[in-house]
This record gives sequence, C-alpha cells and structure tokens, in this order.
Amino acid sequence: MSTILSVENLTKRYASGHEALKNINLEIEEGEILALLGPNGAGKTTLISIICGIVNASEGRVIVAGHDNVTAFRKTRSLIGLVPQELTLGSFDRVSDTVSFSRGLFGRGRDDAWVEQLLKDLSLWDKRDSEIMTLSGGMKRRVLIAKALAHKPRVLFLDEPTAGVDVELRKDMWEIVSKLREDGVTIILTTHYIEEAEAIADRVGVISKGELLLVENKASLMQKLGTKQLIVELRTAANALPPALSEFDLELSADGQHITYTYDVRAERTGITSLLQSLQQAGLELRDLQTRQSSLEEIFVNLVNEQ
Repeated sequence: MSTILSVENLTKRYASGHEALKNINLEIEEGEILALLGPNGAGKTTLISIICGIVNASEGRVIVAGHDNVTAFRKTRSLIGLVPQELTLGSFDRVSDTVSFSRGLFGRGRDDAWVEQLLKDLSLWDKRDSEIMTLSGGMKRRVLIAKALAHKPRVLFLDEPTAGVDVELRKDMWEIVSKLREDGVTIILTTHYIEEAEAIADRVGVISKGELLLVENKASLMQKLGTKQLIVELRTAANALPPALSEFDLELSADGQHITYTYDVRAERTGITSLLQSLQQAGLELRDLQTRQSSLEEIFVNLVNEQ
C-alpha cells in the first residue's frame, strides 16, 4: 500500500502559549482504517481540523496524495470528506438538496444516482424532501455523513461520528465504512467507543495532551502492551490466599471462588506451571481454568495514565 496522508512535525500553538499539538508525525496508508483514541482535549479534533484545512498549523505540514494542503488547498480538500462532531446544517434546507449541494462545492457534477444510493444506505431516502429542522438528532447525523461522502472522497474523517446516536445508526454507519474500505477509501476516526476501534481499525493511535504517544497495528499493540490473566475456579471457596502463594501476582475474588493470576505474555516463562503446582501443594482443588487478554480500553487507559 502507498502512503496517502503524511503529517510532518505538526505543531499548533495559540497566542496564550498553549500547545494543542506537539510535533506530530504520522503516515497513513491508502485503504486502511486508523482509530485515534484520546481523552477530551487531547488534540484529536485540532489535528483533524488542520489536515482538513480548517485550522492553520503553527509549524509543520500536511501532504495528501502528494499535495501540500496549504499550497494546493483545493486539490487536497477535494480528496477529503469530514463528518464533524457538531450538527452544522441549514435548518430550512431539504435533505437531498443539501447533499447534492455538497457535491457542487467540490466541483463535482450532478449525480442523482449516487445521491440516491447514499440516502438509501443511510436510511434517509424517505426523508429526502424533508427540511433539516424536522429531523431527529440521529437523522441529522446521517445527513452529515451523506454530505461528507457526496463528492466520493479518497480520505474520510469521522470525528466522534456515533457519539450520542442510536444503535441502528451505528450499525448502518459501520456497514458503510466496510463498503468504503472495500472501495479503497482511507478512514480515520476518533471515538470514545473503544470497542468500535477494537472491532474495525487496522491501526490505533493514542494521543494525549497534544502528543502522539504511539501509532501501531492493533493486534501487535495488544500483544506487546497487553497482559493476560489466568482465572482459576476453585472447587471449594477459600477464605484467604495461602502464604505459600505470595510469590505470584494473585487476586482472590470476594466470594473466594476464583483466583486471578496476571502475567506478562512477553516473558520467557509465564509461571503458570509453577502456579498450578503450588495451588495443588497448598491443597486447593481446581474446578476450571480460563484466560483473558487485556482489552484495548485497558491498554489505552494505562498509556494515558503513564504519561
């Protein structure tokens, strides 16, 4: 895959001296899905706004498909679609008109078939002649998505696209994302629903206090930074952990029925064999064993806390 978006030494500094972004470097491959995770105020929206040409950077540059987004603004903007957090729509505009108008803004000719397909995919076809002000919040979000896709962008930004929307819209939206990816569209999303990033992203970036802490393949990130846990179910509940087990990182459940052992998947020895032997020697009988991997959410929280 070729690089479609490059962010080089990007910094955003306000007159107050506050740095919203600090020397961000990022390369995004064509056709991939990148999830940007970070707490409120981390700089996610500022980064997207600079790439889309809405906000000026203090330092650094952005290259989209080989074009500088400052010196070739019109070209780069035509390659990008943006679904913003805010519901920025004209109250009296009709649904089909505002979507068609978005195509014209990017120099695209009229394409009624494409607009119809978009509206049908987003369950908006029966609302095509409705004024925006008559729609629910979820329907307005669907219109924003349709507007962002109207000119068939090669790069699509989704800034908290499913925040506060219904489950049906979230399902529809991820189906559309899957179709777009099949067509080679590059997708960058920010989300507070970490399970969504875990489900659909190829790579994950973590941003906090204006710094990009890492960008890595999702599977390898979970492998490298994640921990595993062995949950031991006891045949008979224990009142306390025997002193002989103190060398292990163990936690006894409140009901005394389960012992949880946390271990590093990267270690040469996990210690599981020694633990099982020690449990037997301590007179604890096992009913069942199971393991669980750290979730992306746990990894994200740990990274931010470490910073």
